[in-house]
Amino acid sequence: MENTTIGLLDGNLSIILVQRIAIIAVFAYVLSHMQVFRLLFKEKTTAREKMVLVFIFSLISIVGTYFGIPIEGALANVRDTGAIVAGLLAGPAVGTAVGMISGSHRIYLGGYTALQCGLATMIGGVLAGYIHVRTKPKSPEWITGIITGSCVILLSMGLIILFAKPYETAVSLVTQITIPMVLANALGIAIFMIIIHNAREHQTKIAALQTHKALRIANITLPHFRQGLNSTSAEKVAANILSMTSAAAVAITDLERVLAHVGLGSDHHVTGMQIVTKLTRACLTQKQVTVAQSQEEIGCKVPACPLKSAIVVPLYCREELVGTLKIYYAREEALTALDIEFAQGLGQVFSTQLELSALQHKAELAAKAELKALRAQINPHFLFNALNTIVSFCRTNPEKARSLLIELSEFFRRSLKTARDFVTLSEELEHVDSYLALEQARFGDRLTIKQEIEPDTLNILIPTFTLQPLVENAVKHGLLAKTDGGTITIVAKKIENQVEILINDDGIGISPDIQKQVLEYGFGKGAGVGLTNVNERLKTIYGTKHALTITSIMGEGTSIRLHIPVNMEVVDDD
Repeated sequence: MENTTIGLLDGNLSIILVQRIAIIAVFAYVLSHMQVFRLLFKEKTTAREKMVLVFIFSLISIVGTYFGIPIEGALANVRDTGAIVAGLLAGPAVGTAVGMISGSHRIYLGGYTALQCGLATMIGGVLAGYIHVRTKPKSPEWITGIITGSCVILLSMGLIILFAKPYETAVSLVTQITIPMVLANALGIAIFMIIIHNAREHQTKIAALQTHKALRIANITLPHFRQGLNSTSAEKVAANILSMTSAAAVAITDLERVLAHVGLGSDHHVTGMQIVTKLTRACLTQKQVTVAQSQEEIGCKVPACPLKSAIVVPLYCREELVGTLKIYYAREEALTALDIEFAQGLGQVFSTQLELSALQHKAELAAKAELKALRAQINPHFLFNALNTIVSFCRTNPEKARSLLIELSEFFRRSLKTARDFVTLSEELEHVDSYLALEQARFGDRLTIKQEIEPDTLNILIPTFTLQPLVENAVKHGLLAKTDGGTITIVAKKIENQVEILINDDGIGISPDIQKQVLEYGFGKGAGVGLTNVNERLKTIYGTKHALTITSIMGEGTSIRLHIPVNMEVVDDD
């Protein structure tokens, strides 16, 4: 009869404890949909965030105590669930704190098993926190939770038998509640951890989808932001975001005006108007992401505005605030943490794109400045020598003098022309021919010119003022240092999708030590600066693999090689 009574009691107790666990499971489900849920999986939490977690799990443990079932002056409960889950998921600090709070609470309630049960809960919180540390970088699995919970309950039962008085009552109690409490707490811990784990997996999948979407948007918008932040690029970017998200409207501003607004509300949120919403002004003032969950928080002055919630993200260029990205939704309280992170991620990507655009623009300006410097460094000695040569022909060969004056004027016309940054190879060679005609008139038979130009290369676009400095370098530093002069050979041929151009001379050559420095900034003067300038412009326009290549052998001559892409798009400012 006694065994039957105990059996019935065990059965009822198990059912009641499972009901309590069901309530805790509901709480776990609700928690998994709250913002605080994300704190469980942060790598580092602040003291304030730890306190929030301690409060929540202590509440779970204390409620588990009050849900306990009185038996022979003791309580059969699911208190340990909160402390163990706290330690396993949130770490040793939170687990220990929850164990101490809920354990102390149990001791405070009193009873002949109070001290033993409270102490077991404290140990459970510490043990679960230790397991959390040992299982990193992975999170503990639900099986680990079941084992930990079962061990803590068995520890509690052992302490009751050893220290609770009277001994017979303690044994009777342990006999009745051990199995139900082990099963109930283990089940509660398992359910709690599975719900949290599944919610985390769901959040991870959503975050992955958001990241993929952000990368797609970034890839599509990159060409637009190459133009910088202006109304044209802003409108294209905003339209792309709107078409790829569930947003009701997307807007982009600079520091004063709306550069673009697409979607709902475009009848009164007009491109070009000054910034009027208090949400955007707050973002610009605080220089951080601002969020509005209601129309009132947005601060639009039109009462019938269909935009009910919004995220405003600051946009930076080289750490300087330049504008905002605004994503609107048509429902109030529509924004989730993932929506905010998505918008913030887009803002960071767009800021990076704007910075890259600025750097590219800076490189282009530098290349143009180098070109202007190259044009401006025409050696006055060349001009004086050319004029002296022409003067010498005025009496002996007036027609030759006239021809050389035409060549000199053509040379300076092409050198000082700034309207175009790219010319055809044919035009560049004409410029070289004007220079060489003047040098040949001066040095006569000491200077021989050969050209081997494939006809299908003549219409290829190359940066203006590229070949003349190379040819001048070959004449001045290669041939004229020799008593008998030498030969300049210009070769242009098409190799697959590139044109290879060679400037060869059979002059004195360049020593190996100087070869390593001749293309570096700060080396040499005159033509040396010209070589460096041409080299840097080629690298800026086409990339480092298109830098000049110099091959030279002392006493035999020098070869300068460059490659120009045939199909690369270039921008002509003409």
